[in-house]
Amino acid sequence: MKRLLVIAVLGIMAALMYTSAMEAAAQGASATPAPLDLGQSLPIWSCIPFACMLLSIALMPLALPNFWHHHYGKVSGFWAASMGIPFILAYGFVAVHEIVHIIVADYIPFIILLWSLYTVSGGIMLRGSIRGTPAVNTTMLVVGTAIASWMGTTGAAMLMIRPFLRANSFRKNRSFMVVFFIFLVANVGGSLTPLGDPPLFLGFLHGVSFFWTLKILPHMLLVSGLLLATYFILDSYYYRKEGAKDRPAKGPKEPLKLEGSHNFILLAGIVGAVLMSGVVDWGELNTLGIHRGVQDWVRDGLLIGIGAISLVTTRTEVREDNNFTWAPIVEVALLFIGIFITMLPCLLILKAGPNGAMAFLINAVNQPAHYFWAAGALSSFLDNAPTYLTFFSTALGSFYPGVPESVSVVHLMGEMPAYLAAVSAGSVFFGACSYIGNAPNFMVRSIAEEAGTKMPSFFGYVLKYALVFLIPCFAVVTLVFF
Repeated sequence: MKRLLVIAVLGIMAALMYTSAMEAAAQGASATPAPLDLGQSLPIWSCIPFACMLLSIALMPLALPNFWHHHYGKVSGFWAASMGIPFILAYGFVAVHEIVHIIVADYIPFIILLWSLYTVSGGIMLRGSIRGTPAVNTTMLVVGTAIASWMGTTGAAMLMIRPFLRANSFRKNRSFMVVFFIFLVANVGGSLTPLGDPPLFLGFLHGVSFFWTLKILPHMLLVSGLLLATYFILDSYYYRKEGAKDRPAKGPKEPLKLEGSHNFILLAGIVGAVLMSGVVDWGELNTLGIHRGVQDWVRDGLLIGIGAISLVTTRTEVREDNNFTWAPIVEVALLFIGIFITMLPCLLILKAGPNGAMAFLINAVNQPAHYFWAAGALSSFLDNAPTYLTFFSTALGSFYPGVPESVSVVHLMGEMPAYLAAVSAGSVFFGACSYIGNAPNFMVRSIAEEAGTKMPSFFGYVLKYALVFLIPCFAVVTLVFF
């Protein structure tokens, strides 16, 4: 919790820095030329700190495990500063505004949502004897995948991961199990509704019908079916190889019993709060120069309140028996502040579209398959919500230039559904390709490691699992649908 205090202090410092910049801008406004559009003026090498941040996450746990374990927050802060300080020196007030904007409008709501889901789901305890056989494990993955679109990939992952780990605590080879859990529950399963994953919710806010994304059901079923079949084969192989079938269960067999079940009502409240923020418009508030909807602030307040209710109403013994600690959410908070700040130039360049340094990529996208792989490749390492919006806007601009968005989105859904499906599926599916592709990936990894499961490194995950199992599935999806 001390580290969370550090984050709060940094946030206050950022606010003070912003206020000072505003005063300076007001005093010298007549002498200050209008700033250029950042996305158009930023060079591609401004993304280097983001690349270094990713390399630190990938290599330091292997090369300097002791140092990383105790100082990963400082490493994250170093790379954030290495981008932020030169950025502010070069672009002044407008750079400060962008940094404060991504913290206030993106990072803080992101952490509040994760914290509330983590806190509430951590209060649900499934007691009893569940033995992780291939059939039982596959069934749990099916259940998690099925509910992810309705309670969000983060909610489903946080709800299912602890029972999944406990059911397999007697197994020797567990790494691949957690990886497939990330593939299915934390990513692919969230592709059917705007509640499932942030990019689809963003599309909903821009006029895509709530149930339109059910059109991706065949794509999701194909990928899920291939991954589940592969998982069952792998699990069956290791189950026999370990001799797990003949290994007696530890302790007496206990009947299944659910404790902390009132937290399911609180989970429904979280889903309702998120949905509410997307369907009502109560005006805007200007906070530190950042315009956010009143409904967004209300949502954040509700999420904090719901998490607090869970903490107060759930017995301490339930969380202790659930091996609940704050370490995973603290790790995510400290690492993702560095990720959000260092990836800012990448996002701004992407938003500039054909006028930015990544114009070569935007201009090369003209077929559904291109949209699927371009949106997917970037979503593997960047925030998939702005990536979705970039290619969503590219499609609208390509097919309906000059047409109001409210009209062009309706035409896109009806006349060019393959393009919208490609952007939607690519943004969600490819989030499984790396630990940072989607928020719950990192949290699941942290919870698994805390429970004693050795997880692959950043590159090990990508090379040993994502490239081997995910990319062939996505190739099949491309051949069948795009």
